[in-house]
Amino acid sequence: MIYQRSSALFKDAQKVIPGGVNSPVRAFKAVGGDPIFVKEAKGAYLYDEDGNRLIDYINSWGPMILGHAHPPVVNAVVEKAKKGTSFGMPTEIETQIAELAVAMVPNIDKIRFVNSGTEACMSAVRLARGYTQKDKIIKFAGCYHGHSDSFLIQAGSGAVTFGSPNSPGVTQGTAKDTLLARYNDLEHVEGIINSNKDEISCIIIEPVAGNMGCIPPAKGFLEGLRSLCDTHNILLIFDEVMTGFRLAKGGAQEVLGVDADIVTFGKVIGGGLPVGAFAAREEIMNHLAPLGPVYQAGTLSGNPLAMAAGLAMLTELNTNQDIFKSIADKTEYLHKGIAEALDKHNITYTINRLGSMISVHFAEDAVIDFDTAANGNNDTFKKFFHGMLENGVYIAPSAFETWFITEALTYKDLDETILAVSKVAKTL
Repeated sequence: MIYQRSSALFKDAQKVIPGGVNSPVRAFKAVGGDPIFVKEAKGAYLYDEDGNRLIDYINSWGPMILGHAHPPVVNAVVEKAKKGTSFGMPTEIETQIAELAVAMVPNIDKIRFVNSGTEACMSAVRLARGYTQKDKIIKFAGCYHGHSDSFLIQAGSGAVTFGSPNSPGVTQGTAKDTLLARYNDLEHVEGIINSNKDEISCIIIEPVAGNMGCIPPAKGFLEGLRSLCDTHNILLIFDEVMTGFRLAKGGAQEVLGVDADIVTFGKVIGGGLPVGAFAAREEIMNHLAPLGPVYQAGTLSGNPLAMAAGLAMLTELNTNQDIFKSIADKTEYLHKGIAEALDKHNITYTINRLGSMISVHFAEDAVIDFDTAANGNNDTFKKFFHGMLENGVYIAPSAFETWFITEALTYKDLDETILAVSKVAKTL
């Protein structure tokens, strides 16, 4: 494929934007080459500035669960924009989407909207600290909860891609209050808790990891965390920025049958516009200002355009819950097809999948945590990424990211993807 215009645009961008991008993983540093500049998107496809059509498996990192430029979402945004784009005042639509979200998700009474998943996770941890009156948190190596200081301790995804899991600018004081655990290792978590008696406010986790590839929780792992939190007066935070409203209408809590104390959302809840949210039981949420002492604010929180897009998205998902089975079935079909193609050419790999999240790891052993994800053959992944791109398939430019399946994908698209995998496998 030809990427002359994308390369020229990237050269121009580098003069005025650090690294030429506004989010590091977009820069293709992990895979080499210049990033693709998108001109437009529709349904399951991206169309770049050079006129290439690409089948899209990142879907804006998850929110395009119904496809790009989904008409009900676009129409809702357009109609709302005609009435003004931001007020910094309450609007009725904020209550409408809040009522719908609370009705769809188990174990939450109130929700607060913010502007990103990062902001949602940052606010959730602050709320947990304020509620418990304890300072330390436990996070898991390879889980990414945004770029707030507390979370940039072996943060997975972009941080790992760039080989700097501990970002400069994060103070030692912040780092000492962030305790790092191994994903899917309950005994390790218990040891950390026992070594920090009565100091831990919360455990924050991606219930299905998506930032070291897709890694489902081991049997009993989340249940064990729930039990430890109950025993030690610790709040359990599920970061459902990726899984919320994607795995099911009630997210990972519904699918996995484990209740969190605080849940964070993003991606799908905004229908593709910048939005995040955090939610909990009433007694926890009432600690937030203006009711309580824990401060959180934002001029653009509850922005009417984002609320309109999110309400249109959630309404459709709530009305047509068969979508969740449909995209899970498509993901299973893709899994089987990729596996057959790689097996045919004797490629060493492992595939992880849950619902509509899937990742291909060029690793011999099962990928269950950060260390096993990092053991994958990154050189093979680079060749795989560029091979897929040349065959019209766009996957995340990092071995540490899940793929996201959209309902807009047809089985013809999936077959085209599987054929691309087979062609690329010959070259690996």
